[in-house]
Amino acid sequence: MNLFNHRTLGILIAGFSLSVLNISNVSAQNPVETNQPSADYKPAFEGQTRIAGVKTSVPLDVSVLNEKLDRPWAISVLPAGGFLITQKGGTMVVLTADGKLSKTVTGLPKVDDSGQGGLLDVTIDPNFAKNRMVYWAYSEPQDKGSLLAIAKGKLSADETKIENQTVIYRATPAYGGKLQYGSRIVFDKNGNLFVSTGERSGGDIRIQAQYLNSSLGKILHLTTDGKAVADGPFAKNADAKPEIYALGLRNPDGLAINPITGDLWEAEFGPKGGDEVNLIKPGKNYGWPIITYGTEYSGKKVGDGIQQKDGMEQPVYFWNPSISPGCIAFYNGNSIPEWKGNLFVGGLGGSHIIRLVIKNNKVVGEERLLEGKGERFRDMVEKDGALYSVTDNGKLFKIAKK
Repeated sequence: MNLFNHRTLGILIAGFSLSVLNISNVSAQNPVETNQPSADYKPAFEGQTRIAGVKTSVPLDVSVLNEKLDRPWAISVLPAGGFLITQKGGTMVVLTADGKLSKTVTGLPKVDDSGQGGLLDVTIDPNFAKNRMVYWAYSEPQDKGSLLAIAKGKLSADETKIENQTVIYRATPAYGGKLQYGSRIVFDKNGNLFVSTGERSGGDIRIQAQYLNSSLGKILHLTTDGKAVADGPFAKNADAKPEIYALGLRNPDGLAINPITGDLWEAEFGPKGGDEVNLIKPGKNYGWPIITYGTEYSGKKVGDGIQQKDGMEQPVYFWNPSISPGCIAFYNGNSIPEWKGNLFVGGLGGSHIIRLVIKNNKVVGEERLLEGKGERFRDMVEKDGALYSVTDNGKLFKIAKK
């Protein structure tokens, strides 16, 4: 899968057109969030949350190509024009370009699909047309608990199985909980992998997001054999895992490279409130669970209840109340020029798609699309100027310029 195809996104919107303001009129709109936050924490800088609203001016057509998928989690575009989709229970399916089921890929490793586990992200090699290599993430059962595993293998010519399957990395330690695996996989420009890992949620383990000897709550930088990419930011620290690229993350289900700048961006679930979008830099600490703009689900403070600390990075943007960011992607197509370079976020609990207008690595406008449709937007891709999204309800949407 082409890197920018896999994490390049546009936007879902209902099957009617809107004629509204251009992004140049960003200051003319009220913020899209009108509900009270769960915590009255002040942002660190202006525009870090509840930025002015924007509206897409291009009319769109939306169609549902498939509504019989079984808990889809991730989608990749195949070179021939079809799609490779993971299903949480442990299978992959191949769809034709128009969304019809073509093949079911079986014989994959056993997954623990309880809670937030299962067969998770999938990414195809940039040279897939030649090597047919597929990379995927899943929750692997262990004698005690489960962990996030990253595997690879070759999609057979008949597209019914993955050959020569190999687990290249296990995010340790294993844990008995069933939540917050993270698991997005993206290729960098050199053919290596960025992998996001969750901190597994439990109050007894989440502090490991701060530990350099733990894989949890991190962005990892791996070769395709699962080894640490050379000269990482912690490579000279004898007490650190050399594959760690960044730390202090909670549950990073969104990961994408900006195709214009080459920067790595991440989105993660906060606790109660405090969902974040971060610009990921090597060696940086993003604070969880020391700093956060959210609270415990009980309403109590997380830790000391602080939002800023020296040596810890601030999110570029945050939401309170939560929108539950299930995926992110940059729009790099030409069909809708006003979206060029915008970041799109699939809301799970929020049940809508968020468009963030980014300028100089700051959010300058926000739009909500497809509100009230009852869909949880799990993953998205761009192909031939159209946008495709799989939802937890088992649907594949196609969104194209009218």
